[in-house]
Amino acid sequence: MSHGSMYKPFLEYLEQELFKRFDLQKRSIPEGLESRVSERGKNPATIRSWCYQCPQLRKIRYTYIDAGESAQIFNSVIYPSNQYDVPLLGIDFLSFGKVKNLIVLDFQPLFQDAEYQHKYIDQLKVLHDNYPDLAQDLGMKFYDANQYFSKYLLFAKTDPETVATRLFAAYKEYLTLYWRMLERAEPLTEPEDIQRVVQAQKDYDQYSAERDPASGLFSSYFGHEWSERFLYEFLFEDAVPLAASTNKR
Repeated sequence: MSHGSMYKPFLEYLEQELFKRFDLQKRSIPEGLESRVSERGKNPATIRSWCYQCPQLRKIRYTYIDAGESAQIFNSVIYPSNQYDVPLLGIDFLSFGKVKNLIVLDFQPLFQDAEYQHKYIDQLKVLHDNYPDLAQDLGMKFYDANQYFSKYLLFAKTDPETVATRLFAAYKEYLTLYWRMLERAEPLTEPEDIQRVVQAQKDYDQYSAERDPASGLFSSYFGHEWSERFLYEFLFEDAVPLAASTNKR
């Protein structure tokens, strides 16, 4: 497999699964953000994004950056509908050159209480334990590992060979478990329970937009202005830009 399409099979697999399992509708992407080509640097970089929704999933978004040999990035977050308190599915696979490959795959918990962890996160353990090579104890530079991450996330620096084999296998298993979790989820009926999920997903967007390490990368390829729009109008659309919020931290 050429390095130039390192994570394309992951994108294609996700797409197949989504279209097979759900009645997807396109969700609009703000004008100008769906794709862009950058001529900066040695390799032209192309960024493309897709966005869908269905009754079970409020927002399904995924993005691919292809800068040839210098960078390959696949990023996705799946947000369940507000009547489900199911974790978000977060996928972040990044490769720079042939040497630096960073993978993050997780069921991102909306709440940290023991009951919630038991309900959704504990079942990940078995899977997680099958892939010790993909669960390295790396420090989190940008995020607090105790917020919006589970203790069974896959988080590793690895090589292209492992990505194509071990990671692909783990990825399929994580996705299968996620669909099953969604199928079994009982819809919430109490307005305050639903509101709690709405707020937790908003908080996730705010937290992520403020800390997303990729925003610098987007800026370097596509310019600061475009990147800010991409971050706040598409990736984390429920976040309020810091300049616009008064409580600047």
